[in-house]
Amino acid sequence: MLSKVRSAALVGTMMVSISASAQDYLPILQYHHVSKTTPASTSLTPAQFTEHMDYLKSAGFHVVDLKDALEKLKQHQSLPDKAVAITFDDSYRDIYLGGFPILKERGFPFTVFLNTKPIGRNHHFLTWEDIKEMEKSGGVFANHTINHPYMLRKEEGETNDQWLARMTNEVDTVETILNEQLGHSPKMLAYPYGESSDVIRAMVKERGLMAFGQQSGVVSAESNFEDLPRFPASGRFAKLSSLKVKLASMPMPLLGEKTDGDFAGDQPVSIRLTFKQGKYRLKDLACYVSGQGKASLDWLDKNEVVVTAPKAFGVGRGRINCTMPDQSAKHYYWYSKVWIRPGDDQGYVIGKS
Repeated sequence: MLSKVRSAALVGTMMVSISASAQDYLPILQYHHVSKTTPASTSLTPAQFTEHMDYLKSAGFHVVDLKDALEKLKQHQSLPDKAVAITFDDSYRDIYLGGFPILKERGFPFTVFLNTKPIGRNHHFLTWEDIKEMEKSGGVFANHTINHPYMLRKEEGETNDQWLARMTNEVDTVETILNEQLGHSPKMLAYPYGESSDVIRAMVKERGLMAFGQQSGVVSAESNFEDLPRFPASGRFAKLSSLKVKLASMPMPLLGEKTDGDFAGDQPVSIRLTFKQGKYRLKDLACYVSGQGKASLDWLDKNEVVVTAPKAFGVGRGRINCTMPDQSAKHYYWYSKVWIRPGDDQGYVIGKS
């Protein structure tokens, strides 16, 4: 009888240990170039990339396959403690030359979102031979459209129906190419420039694709799987200190959010956030607006706040990032929202039809 009690206690201890080592969210890192000679805004050097990857290894992070991890989160299954995923955008060959050897040496899986038109065009771009070699060592290759267009912009003289048909073709053709060249597709898409709308997201969902914008944040089961966040880790975000903060981030504990949509106009944007019940450091919530500094916080009650930018965005993309330390002050809850302010001559499709 005593041995049974001890066995039950041991099983209970093991279950607590397993539970304590599980994670129900996923930070995802976004890279572009790994090179000394490419544009600084979207690049980091091989030495910097090595520093990032060495930190992941030495700090005990579990680099996971993106597709598998997302499927588990959708099904409310746990990931390993300190799980993280690595992604690249675009079809540049320095991913193969500068990044792949570093990843291969450490046995880290990774995902590359390919825009397929330039593949094999010249020495700056990946070839299908490069891609197939990387696939054998943990590389997964996903959809970034054919031509990397602004997906919400019509061409001159184009109707809304013609625009949507063109964008649908951008996505469908790459799915066909991936299946022809590699025999399969992970059914994941990264929106060029991170831009999407209700119409585009509905089209993506209809095709069973999971998709990514360019807002920062952490993925959980409650995320919008047609507009998932990632953390940029290149350019001005390549410092290891910045990376450490992002890797220690968790999803903001929100019950709901309300905005006026994806587009901004000539008035400051605002967003209404409703927090879950719980012990949170809401007094330490801080929200920052790209290029403007701190947003104002108008608390409607103890769990609901309206976050407002100081002034209207200029033409282009703007965002609000909100962070809040957890009770231990070792992790930050993170939330980000991106808006587009269209230029008069850019042809953006703003409506829902």
